[in-house]
Order: sequence, then C-alpha cells, then structure tokens
Amino acid sequence: MIEPAHQRLSIAAQCRLLSISRSSYYYARVPETEVTLALMRRIDATFLDCPWYGSRQMVRHLRRNGHDVGRRRVRRLMAKMGLSPIYQRPRTSDPHPQHRVYPYLLRNLAIERPNHVWCADVTYIPMRRGFLYLVAIMDWATRKVLAWRLSNTMDTGFCVAALEEALARFGRPEIFNTDQGSQFTSFAFTSVLRDAEVRISMDGRGRWMDNVFIERLWRSLKYECVYLHAFETGSELRNGLARWVTYYNTQRPHSGLAGQTPAEAYGRIEETDHGGHAPHDLMTKLAA
Repeated sequence: MIEPAHQRLSIAAQCRLLSISRSSYYYARVPETEVTLALMRRIDATFLDCPWYGSRQMVRHLRRNGHDVGRRRVRRLMAKMGLSPIYQRPRTSDPHPQHRVYPYLLRNLAIERPNHVWCADVTYIPMRRGFLYLVAIMDWATRKVLAWRLSNTMDTGFCVAALEEALARFGRPEIFNTDQGSQFTSFAFTSVLRDAEVRISMDGRGRWMDNVFIERLWRSLKYECVYLHAFETGSELRNGLARWVTYYNTQRPHSGLAGQTPAEAYGRIEETDHGGHAPHDLMTKLAA
C-alpha cells in the first residue's frame, strides 16, 4: 500500500491518507520464541473450544494443564492474536479513535439470498515456526468463502485486497457487515465499499452472534486443516488453505443449507460470473 519512492507523496502523507501511523510503517516485528509460539497455539485451540474465555479464565485453564503463565502475558498474546471473549462487556472491539463507526443494519433482517449480505473477519493462523493472519470474505446466506488473504501483520492492506477480489469476481452485495476492528473501519476499506455503493453495517456491543457463521468457518478450517499439518512456510500454508477452502466451498455440505454445499447454494449467481470466465471456484486458481 505504501510506496517509499512515490514522487509526489511522502511516506508520512501516504500514512495519513491510509489512516495508519508512521510508526506502524517502520515497525519491524520481533519474532516470538518457540516456547511462546507453542503457547499461542495452545491458547488458539482452547479459544476455539471455549470462545467465552477471557484472559483470567484462559490463565486458569492453562495452569490446570501444566503451563506456568501469568495473566499479563496471556492477555498480551490474546490481544496479539485478535482473540476477544464473546460475552457482552463494554468496548469489546475498539475501533480506531479517528475512524467512523457505521450503524448496525441487520437487526430483524431476513437474509435468505446470495449477495444480500457479505461479512468479513480476521483470525490468527499458527504455523510450526511462526504465525500469520487470515481474512475471509463470506456470503452470509450461503456460507460461501468469496475471497481470502494472508498477512504477517494486522494491517489494512490485505483486507482491502480480499474485498477488491470478491467484488471483482462476484459483483457487489447490498450490505457488508463487520465488527468494529480498525482494519474494517479504516478509510481505505470503507471507501472501497462506498465507491461500490454497498451499505456498510458494523456490529455493536454484544452482537457477537452476528459473526457466528464465520467463527464456525475458523473452527472448521483450523481443526480440519491447520492443526493437522503444522505448515512450515507461508507458501505451504497458502497452498493448504487454498485446497481446504475449495473443499469447503464445493464438497462440504451444510445442514443449514439443506445438505447443499456453499457453492451449490450460491451457484445460480456464480453461473453468471461477472468477468465472463467459466464458473469455477477462485480458490482453485490460487492453489495452482
């Protein structure tokens, strides 16, 4: 997103336009130790089973299972991984103080057709020697994963790239719903939606259930793919995720879709692909 050699805009000006701090651009991440990475993997697996665990409950659980950890360390790691308990409490998802927060539009709304509502979320993906972040764009009614991206930082750029791909491949939804994370409230992300004339909706406090479909996606993806393989490199992880998402979209039936796969439920729109291409899942191309 930032062009260091831009002829007209300085790095500081580009950071202001993208609503990110200049220190974030220059920040060089210090890798975590193997011991800490193993603890993060344990926290992530526990959180999938008990998503109501805050740092206090997580510490109790870890100590009962032989991990001598303190709450400050667990709280730092959970924040780094983007894990926040699902129970209602004040300020569960803090937006950037300078970003606009949009109203919630899904209350009492029946979502029963493709491209009515899309949603997005970011999750932590552990590897054998590190971790990456994954964003996915999902069609709410059919559970189909429309696009996804990996990144080594929780910045805005990879979320914008996934959104632009989904719009280019599948047209536009009527409403796009997210939480109030700074990636989704940023000018770079919301401007893409506004330019496409998509109505923007953001979860309010205590609305964790609105993200339940994509949370189920994360659980399935991690238990059926990530935890089974312990990928070594980013390219291995990307290829593994591409294969799994293709399987999820095209072969994994859902009881909530009357036994259909997400691709089958979405298919009547996918057959009229906006780019004029043959109807095939975009993840197959990414796996090649």
